[in-house]
Amino acid sequence: MSTPTDIIDLARRWSSADPDDETRATVDRLIADGATEALHELFDGRIGFGTAGLRAEMGPGPKRMNRVVVRQTTAGLMDWLPNGAKVVIGYDARHRSAVFARDVAHVVVALGGVAELIDKPLPTPVLAHAVLVRGASAGVMITASHNPPADNGYKLYLDDGIQLVSPSDAEIAERIDRVAAGELPCPGSGDMPLNGERLDRDVVVLGSEIEQQHLDVTADALRSHVGQSEARRISLVYTAMHGVGGEHLLRAFAQAGFDPPTVVAEQFAPDPDFPTVAFPNPEEDGALDLALALAAEVNADLVIANDPDADRLALAIPARSGEGFVPLGGDQIGVLLADHLLGEPSDADRIVASSHVSSRLLASIAEQRGARCITTLTGFKWVARPIVEHPEARYVLGYEEALGYCCGGAVRDKDGISAALVAAEMVADLLGHGATVWDRLDALALAHGAHLTGPVTIRFDGPDGPARRTAVIDRVVKAPPAELAGERLATFEDMSQPGGALPPATGLVLHYDGGSRVILRPSGTEPKLKAYVEVIEPSDGRSAADMWRHAEERLAQVQDELRSVLN
Repeated sequence: MSTPTDIIDLARRWSSADPDDETRATVDRLIADGATEALHELFDGRIGFGTAGLRAEMGPGPKRMNRVVVRQTTAGLMDWLPNGAKVVIGYDARHRSAVFARDVAHVVVALGGVAELIDKPLPTPVLAHAVLVRGASAGVMITASHNPPADNGYKLYLDDGIQLVSPSDAEIAERIDRVAAGELPCPGSGDMPLNGERLDRDVVVLGSEIEQQHLDVTADALRSHVGQSEARRISLVYTAMHGVGGEHLLRAFAQAGFDPPTVVAEQFAPDPDFPTVAFPNPEEDGALDLALALAAEVNADLVIANDPDADRLALAIPARSGEGFVPLGGDQIGVLLADHLLGEPSDADRIVASSHVSSRLLASIAEQRGARCITTLTGFKWVARPIVEHPEARYVLGYEEALGYCCGGAVRDKDGISAALVAAEMVADLLGHGATVWDRLDALALAHGAHLTGPVTIRFDGPDGPARRTAVIDRVVKAPPAELAGERLATFEDMSQPGGALPPATGLVLHYDGGSRVILRPSGTEPKLKAYVEVIEPSDGRSAADMWRHAEERLAQVQDELRSVLN
């Protein structure tokens, strides 16, 4: 740990380079008060730059998101990119996002690159697509996705339109550290002042054409292209979750020939404070309450929700009982989209992909339809990679259970706009054949077994949380549970060891002889240990209702016993 004198010296240097009046004043006040403990919290260390870029609470110092961190990060990126590199920049509607995006553009130009800045807050998939259509060396999206209001982030795509992976992340992180140490130049500090007004003249501003180019490829994800017809008649309720997806999604639905969704008015306009939800993530309890209430009021066929940067998709459908609406799980949505997009069996070379913690049902459906199923590590930097690794095949769908879906591969990341169109088409198609989503899930269960997934999450709060979490993982490695819900352990894999089917990664995989599977891995962003549980109830002549009932009982039992093991 740095000494108090070191921290104060670092804080003074930081303050001299900080262009933001508010964060600079906070640091100056802490220095004047001799608040060394608070300064340590802000200045002793740095936000880690990895394959997800940066994401943290906004505030002063290298451990928070602020203008100095954004400038230093961009300077490190520019040193890593080729000379004269073009960088496309987008931003969402969070606090400070537009300011951070402008800083990125200024640093790119000041260091000899070409900066193309999208002129208003737009969904993350618009930026991801823009990297490709603009022929850029990189793309930067200022967003914290579905994090709390106090957070912001810096998401990086490379020239293939996919988030970066190792070793690029480590190489860029090393250059950022050198910028922060003064070994590489950073515009806006030292002898390199930033003249924003002059630099603004050199920034290329991208207007509505970049939105339209994304809208054009969203319709390409649909299975049919018949335009507006009875097949597109469906009653929809939509919530933008106070994010940037609203207007863009309405344009996408209109262009594809759907009737306009009924929107949750209280959550439609972008609002960085997210006033109607405790946490702006459609997976969280209560986040969809307004949408579900509106759906019941208008007798909707489907509820669609995006997260604040519109790269994720959540769905809810009328309950089996006919009373109220039920959110679908991420795996249920993934297999339903795949079932719809794959259609009938075919000899065509087609690919679907999913993260290894997602349901095994996708592989079974793909095999039955004559498609290849590729299993990847978690994160869309991996799920989308088959698009470029297998150019000979058509990429139909990639998904991960955390509500991320890539339909068609025109955008090489999760895209909640195009996935929403496909979901609406799927439900409209089922309704047109006199069926419901529940009917289709039952049919898939009868054909492939009833696959049911559910999480177990253990929090490790406090300063000793990481050590306690590691101790639990070590304990399971040494003595994995030999039995869960009456099933004996069949195989055990420590994914950190080389020689597995996937590249080494932190995680444990346990298969049991009755078909149950547990994947245990630490969260990359929170002090949590996450277990992904899947049970499979075989199709053996029973009714789908009986299969689902037994699957639910088994899943609950495995989850309960696993919690006892992990606590």
